Amino acid sequence: MPDLHWTIPVARWSSWPAVAAVSPDIGFIEPMVRRRLSTLSRVALKVAHDCAADHPNVRIVFASRHGELRRTTDILRSISAGEPVSPTSFSLSVLNAMTGVFGISRGDRTAASALSAGAETLGYALLEAHAQYASDKSTSVLLVYADEPADPAYGTIEEEVHGGALAILLDDSAATGRLTCARTAAVATDTPHDACASGTVFATQSQAVHHCLDTRTAAQWRGEHAAWAWSWHEGVA
Repeated sequence: MPDLHWTIPVARWSSWPAVAAVSPDIGFIEPMVRRRLSTLSRVALKVAHDCAADHPNVRIVFASRHGELRRTTDILRSISAGEPVSPTSFSLSVLNAMTGVFGISRGDRTAASALSAGAETLGYALLEAHAQYASDKSTSVLLVYADEPADPAYGTIEEEVHGGALAILLDDSAATGRLTCARTAAVATDTPHDACASGTVFATQSQAVHHCLDTRTAAQWRGEHAAWAWSWHEGVA
């Protein structure tokens, strides 16, 4: 794959930490649905609402390495034990469950997509959001990333996620700044590539992107197959 470099307009962004003292407020979801949601969906819906509450129509790109794996694992355990499986639990176990709940709660029929790409999930989600917005700027694009570590039953996961959620609203008309993203072929850690020569190196992509947005300083992440870098630029193009 060739090296990639792109920039997205950031109108708003929101995050929710993996460990929080309080539960996320998702009062915009009706109680009957709300009580059935997992922690993962709750934090994803929280950051999505924070970014898009005043945008009646947004295209959504939802990304998660594991998705509702914990819910799916519980379903498999129930099947193994010969116990009945709730149809609601099954319907909420798919990767794009959050996008459906979000769209229904808002009455928004705009297109939504979901993706998973291992440890590079957030990076490729940023690329997908950029591609969608670049192809049609008439509607904002909302990127929502949410994840949590896999169930211990799966053993040690290489480059495991730390958990939490992050949402970024792409909209030129309301952009407060721009996030530049770069992906280059993997290189030795002692030989930095030009595109990734600056910025603190983080253990996960989500930590790196959050740091870049929060501090407006460069950040990077290096995996087995590629090195990723992010930098912030004030104002509009």
